[in-house]
Amino acid sequence: MTFRTSATLRALLPALALLSFGAEVAASGITQNASWTVNRASTTTKYRVVAYGDSIFAGYNTSLTSVARYSAPTVQAEYLSAAWNADIESIRRTKSGAVAQEIYESKIVAERAYMQNSATRVVAFEMCGNDGLQNRADFDGQTGTCSYTKLNQGVETCKTYVARAMDYINANAYSGVKLKIIGNLHMPGMDAYNKTSSCRDASTGRGVNITEMMLGVAARANYWMCEYARQKGFVCVDNFAQYHAADYDSNGDGLIDSEAIKYRPGDTEAAYVTRITTTYRSTIRDANVKRVTAGTTYDYIQSDDIHPTYTGGNVSLSFGTGTGSAAPRYTAFTGGKSPIWDRYAHERSGWSMATSNPATP
Repeated sequence: MTFRTSATLRALLPALALLSFGAEVAASGITQNASWTVNRASTTTKYRVVAYGDSIFAGYNTSLTSVARYSAPTVQAEYLSAAWNADIESIRRTKSGAVAQEIYESKIVAERAYMQNSATRVVAFEMCGNDGLQNRADFDGQTGTCSYTKLNQGVETCKTYVARAMDYINANAYSGVKLKIIGNLHMPGMDAYNKTSSCRDASTGRGVNITEMMLGVAARANYWMCEYARQKGFVCVDNFAQYHAADYDSNGDGLIDSEAIKYRPGDTEAAYVTRITTTYRSTIRDANVKRVTAGTTYDYIQSDDIHPTYTGGNVSLSFGTGTGSAAPRYTAFTGGKSPIWDRYAHERSGWSMATSNPATP
């Protein structure tokens, strides 16, 4: 999928990317809310999926005036509609470019009414990606002796607001909610940042490979997203594993690559980080080339080299909000998967969210 942008928008994109692993900033995001109802024939029963986050759940498509109709939460809603034979309202309350603190404060807390509605059955959130992009850009711009302070602070900030978000949702969501989800981080720009830093490490006196360094930072943040999920009753959707490793055994160890690198309940942080950065590092690739079989690849990242690919059209935004409804694209799912479940990143994430869907509302 190719997206073309105007000169004005191209000028804005770097700013959006930089509003992206710990700075504490206020009102930095751009509101991109959407409500899309999956209208199923012969039923008027309606339930709600509420998703909070940044540009990922927003379905950012390099435009400020529209978003993807089928970002991951709305893809999940289609699966729920089939499972429950019901209409599903997918509500996405998002700010593109916002860091974790802002997602927590201005979306999850300030807009808690959406998850408190009695029709709500699923609450999902994602955050921290913009913190990571911001701090990667800072590191890339360093000269002299490398400082890792912001990167380490970013991981701690992510941990803080992920834990707070889960606690707040647990305390405030409607009592009938059946499923709570967090999506962890994919790592955009792996190939683009496969380069040596201009700054020099204080111990070695040499430059640092930015992708290898950021892989360790992202692994620490992703570990705590999934570990806190385990502790606090959430499901962790492992987008990193789904996007960055093949769906077959590429190294002959008897394990499907995307399964081998997933977070495992009981992992320690050190064990998980070692698995990502060392043990299975050779199987981890840029998500622009997602290998679903030995001979088939799909592009999971848009032309901006940051945001997940999607299909199914867009929702126009008016003053930052868009609404609409339509019949489901698929009314049944053979083997629990749509025909395009692995062809686009948002379809892949939505399917992964749906694998934990409750059998009944």
